[in-house]
Amino acid sequence: MERWHERDTLISTSPQMASWSPDTPCSCDCFVSVPPASAIPAVIFAKNSDRPREEVQEVVFVPAGTHVPGSRLQCTYIEVEQVSKTHAVILSRPSWLWGAEMGANEHGVCIGNEAVWTKEPVGTGEALLGMDLLRLALERGSSAQEALHVITGLLERYGQGGSCREDPMPFCYHNTFLLADRTEAWVLETAGRLWAAQRIQEGARNISNQLSIGTDISAEHPELRPHARAQGWWGGQGAFDFAQTFSLTQQPVRMEAAKARFRAGQELLQQRQGGITAEAMMGILRSKESGICMDSGGFRTTASMVSVLPQDPTQPCVHFLTATPDPSRSVFKPFIFGVGAAQVPQVLSPTFGAQDPVRSLPRFQTQVDRRHALYRGHQVALGLMESEQDRGQQLRQKQRDLEQEGLEAVRGLLAREWAPPPQELGGLFQAFVEKESRVYA
Repeated sequence: MERWHERDTLISTSPQMASWSPDTPCSCDCFVSVPPASAIPAVIFAKNSDRPREEVQEVVFVPAGTHVPGSRLQCTYIEVEQVSKTHAVILSRPSWLWGAEMGANEHGVCIGNEAVWTKEPVGTGEALLGMDLLRLALERGSSAQEALHVITGLLERYGQGGSCREDPMPFCYHNTFLLADRTEAWVLETAGRLWAAQRIQEGARNISNQLSIGTDISAEHPELRPHARAQGWWGGQGAFDFAQTFSLTQQPVRMEAAKARFRAGQELLQQRQGGITAEAMMGILRSKESGICMDSGGFRTTASMVSVLPQDPTQPCVHFLTATPDPSRSVFKPFIFGVGAAQVPQVLSPTFGAQDPVRSLPRFQTQVDRRHALYRGHQVALGLMESEQDRGQQLRQKQRDLEQEGLEAVRGLLAREWAPPPQELGGLFQAFVEKESRVYA
């Protein structure tokens, strides 16, 4: 049974046990800017999702829903209890799973997750993926803090585990999360069922595949320190540094590389302090020199997202999504929750029902083509950019022009210079996906 600590934390049960391969690729980068770091009175969120090179990421809109009491919800691997009401969400997700790498809900909550390995061993059994926890938090949380409580509660009850890639060779990890809403952000870092959280009420912050919360802990699992002491990782006296206590003593190569990306991300945010905009965040996500725009061996940035969350609740939140890999050669397209918001078919992958390799046991023994229409067109465009210089430059310019059109529309909207009917606002993402599709036709 769950019970709450006086700091709004949950009591732990037993940790999960498993193994981890130090050669497994892993990378992602999340960023947030809270005024006064932002150039406008808004929280700005951003993420690059770095995944296996051939993995397709789709953009899925799920409307708000009401559910029968006691009903069950099938996530990627396991079922959980459904709640009576869920919020509308927009998700950028690997198309083979239920959860999401990043997304937002109708209340202006955004979340991105990262892979992390700690001294706590990774579970072998199938449980909730970090990506499942992310989607569940968006569907159930109306603020960043409420979404954080959703994750920690589900983590306590169901645990985290299961393979995080579409491959017969398991790829398992624990998770860190960056959560944001119109007023603040939270960093949540986990080690098995244990966790620590840090509240960000001003300034800029980033996370990159490593524990980053030191002694500045705003909330924590009540068994965090007792467990660390019992394991001999902390002496029980003096300051408690979560990252120092729970990080692996010998970091694998990939996690050492993540440190460099983390520092580069900090520097890029610092350079833009007080002037961070959606465009500035897009520029950071496109930084190849830092490794933030990933293209390394079997891994690359497969999708990206930037969100503007105005502090004024009368203004709409705007979420820019690529739905395609490599943000340096993709278009960030604006999505706004509204009357006309609906699923855009061009960014939805095909489904395979009971024959899907994720559903058939043993899992992932076959491969299927999950490419959606926009992904296919973008693939052709990337090929032209690499093989035909003139044609490639023309395509890249058309991408830039289209993205600028979206940014200008959003600027006008937030400055109250443009007031389209609700149906048009809700259909904005659809309109820009169709325009991008015509660029590649």
